[in-house]
Amino acid sequence: MTKRPRWQYVLLIALALLALATLLVPCMVRTESELRIRANQQGLSLPDGFYVYQRLDARGIRIKSITPEGDGLVIRLDSPEQQLLAREALQTILPPGYSIALSEAPVPSHWVREFARSPLNLG
Repeated sequence: MTKRPRWQYVLLIALALLALATLLVPCMVRTESELRIRANQQGLSLPDGFYVYQRLDARGIRIKSITPEGDGLVIRLDSPEQQLLAREALQTILPPGYSIALSEAPVPSHWVREFARSPLNLG
């Protein structure tokens, strides 16, 4: 029985780790489609989140969440296609004076969120 050199085992392990990393990185670095609505003009208030939800839902656009954030409103959507449809719809629904910006926020996977908790919760 011949013995294989150690560098072959090291190479095999390195290739396995590279393949594993290639498969796991896309799962860890997912993004979520969102729109940010801000008032550009003085005196304009933010639109009501329920009003925006009703208008977009009537057009068949699926919404994950609508939350106020800072001086704007953040709408999280299912897909980039829904994001573009929602932007077009909001440009017709909302009066002039609002800026509607497309953005994508990184979404950590469940196990990354669990691992990132404080050490007191891990024990």
